[in-house]
Amino acid sequence: MTKAYIIEVRNRTAGIVAGDEHGFSFFSSERAFDRLDGREFRSVREAERAARELLDARRSPTNATSFPTAF
Repeated sequence: MTKAYIIEVRNRTAGIVAGDEHGFSFFSSERAFDRLDGREFRSVREAERAARELLDARRSPTNATSFPTAF
């Protein structure tokens, strides 16, 4: 029997995961999470963590171009 769960991150519906005896497949419901679409996870918690990390990576500024404020 397949089990399905909704994955929400910061009040945004990232998608659903559908699970069977092999693991959980992610189905994106928002463009911000499309990189996870079709990806397999061992657990619902792992899929939720990946969605959270993906959103956090999009929100955080890149430090590659930052300069010190004092010399």
